[in-house]
Amino acid sequence: MFYHDGGKLQYPVRVDTPNPVFAKALQQAIGGIQGEIRVCLQYLFQAWGARGPAKYRDMLLETGTEEIAHIEMLATAVALNLEGAPLEQDEAAKDPMVAAALGGMNVQHVITTCMAAMPVDASGVPFNASHCYASGNTAADMLANAVAESTGRMLACQLYKMTDDAGMKDMLAYLVARDTMHQNQWLAAWEELGGRENHPIPNNFDQSIEPAEFNYTFLTFGKDESVPQPEGNWSGGESFDGRSTFSIERMTPRGEKPDLGMASPKAAVQKAQEDGGLLDKIMPS
Repeated sequence: MFYHDGGKLQYPVRVDTPNPVFAKALQQAIGGIQGEIRVCLQYLFQAWGARGPAKYRDMLLETGTEEIAHIEMLATAVALNLEGAPLEQDEAAKDPMVAAALGGMNVQHVITTCMAAMPVDASGVPFNASHCYASGNTAADMLANAVAESTGRMLACQLYKMTDDAGMKDMLAYLVARDTMHQNQWLAAWEELGGRENHPIPNNFDQSIEPAEFNYTFLTFGKDESVPQPEGNWSGGESFDGRSTFSIERMTPRGEKPDLGMASPKAAVQKAQEDGGLLDKIMPS
């Protein structure tokens, strides 16, 4: 069950000087792949499918609900930035100055929403949930969440630099601060779940089944010794999970050249490709 508090915002949203172009940029923080709709749904679906200690489900529900409030704040910011923008396309067509201003904003704000936010990114692409990750593996989800908050914080920091509006800077600084907390809380949960000792994810697979030649070997694919190998902590010394030692190897083919044979005449191919009996046994007429 979800509650709201009579429409009150989680944090004040103030726009001193409306800027329709900045409203378009703010749409990325709503419906972009780094945006609040993404993390809101990611955390909620992780919570709704969570199995195991209840505290992780509860934490995900709390933060997913908080992200709903962030969407509301940003939607309010978009609407306030659109105040005073041209309301009619005809006006833009008549006035070159207005047309230039309208050219930098999302025209859908004018013709579709009466100057309100939309569930789209800064390019007008509708949000489609393709970047909402809910794997059912709590450790994997915590790492995915830390990455999501990292890219979200990058976006909020960039938006902060793009505006001179004091009200917008105040709101964005708040969102950056929450991203800081969320990054840290997800990594704290990952650490509580075992941290690096919890790897590789999932950790309930018998690693003795893995080919030992490959499970801790960094493979390089330069054509010969003239191509330098990218060496680092991943190519030597103790592995991240402490279970083995990294090595590095220039990969050579282990398999044979594939030969798929001729095509079936029952497929839409050229006669030169056909093998008269290829699929007759498994696809009888």
